[in-house]
Amino acid sequence: MHPRRLAATTFAAMTFITAPLAAEELRFTLWTGNDAHLAIFNEIAEGFTETHPDVTVSFESIPAADYTQKLTFQLAGGNPPDLGWMFEDVIPGFVEAGVVEDLRPALEAAEGYELEDFSQPAMALWSEKDAIHGVPFSTSPFMIYYNKAMFDAAGLETPPELAAKGEWDMEKFREVAAALAKANSGKWGFEFKDGQAYDSRILHAIMPPIRAYGGYAWRDGDCGFDEPEAVEAITQLHDMVFEDKSIVPPGEQGDFFSGNSAMTVNQISRASLLADADFEWGIAPLPTGPAGASPIIGQAGIVVFSQSKKQELAKEFVAYMTNPENSELMAEFFPPARLSVLQSDTFVAANDLIPSEQMAYVGKAIEEGNVLPSHPRYAQIYAAMKPRMDALWRADADVQASLEAVCTAIEDQL
Repeated sequence: MHPRRLAATTFAAMTFITAPLAAEELRFTLWTGNDAHLAIFNEIAEGFTETHPDVTVSFESIPAADYTQKLTFQLAGGNPPDLGWMFEDVIPGFVEAGVVEDLRPALEAAEGYELEDFSQPAMALWSEKDAIHGVPFSTSPFMIYYNKAMFDAAGLETPPELAAKGEWDMEKFREVAAALAKANSGKWGFEFKDGQAYDSRILHAIMPPIRAYGGYAWRDGDCGFDEPEAVEAITQLHDMVFEDKSIVPPGEQGDFFSGNSAMTVNQISRASLLADADFEWGIAPLPTGPAGASPIIGQAGIVVFSQSKKQELAKEFVAYMTNPENSELMAEFFPPARLSVLQSDTFVAANDLIPSEQMAYVGKAIEEGNVLPSHPRYAQIYAAMKPRMDALWRADADVQASLEAVCTAIEDQL
């Protein structure tokens, strides 16, 4: 296991530079500004400079909610980064637009890279025929985070205890969230991922229950939001927000990480925000539903932009950053798609903040889960979907009619 190396790391303004400026600088965009994450990336970049002494790597942080839009502006404005992170939902559109490079030749040429070690399902979204348009460095399932003190105050069994008994399902989730809100006055039973369910992370909020009920967002040009399974799943969420008042509603802030919500859903990278938490917490699988266990995986990949004037150097850095050794190093917060890491004892012990038995949930969910929906025209789909989803999150909303309106709005884009 790699120890966390957090010494002497400073993140100032929007740019993190790993070494004094030299002859060549690679600009790398990402959406984290977390010191624990950046310490790992800094260590990797310093290792790269051992064989490339005239190269520095500048990590530029753009908030997740603005990332795709601002990145697009940079590319359109002739100020492209050399490489960077990419969300799973928008990569098909970037590939279709021809703005990301094929990485396969560079990966195959890298000594000891072991491309065959990557899970093929995990690579599917990032590959097209023989081309590899991005390397998934984070194949991270959504997990339930819970505040044990708030469960204790309500006299409730924790999600792992309920899961061990086969009782952690969507009905129990609703029951528990309501009890938690009632027992912990002024706090919430559940908060959507990063509190952004009503804005930039709509699918992050609604896809776990939709898939647990056996539904889907879209497939083969068909919209699934108005199908009975999705309607039933979203109706439960709507009732939890407005009837039970157990889920943080639009316009309110819950913030699980400061102790104001008893549960949330997120990925293990967010565990770094709990390093100094003043409450006991843990992670558990998502609740099951009529369709059984349906883990949801969020992916992030590293791409090289076609407008970069340092494409070959950027490709070398991608190969170095995602080699077996560095994949193991990043696994503390970003579960890799490398089978050798996921199936190792090192992985379940990778994160000092999460017990090994709970990290095992993460590995199992990666093996069994499915990636969030994506589409080459995701940006257009999101723009058409957003106002109809806004209408859904009103106390008097007709859920069925609202979801039918969503499908009508996006069907031409599918």
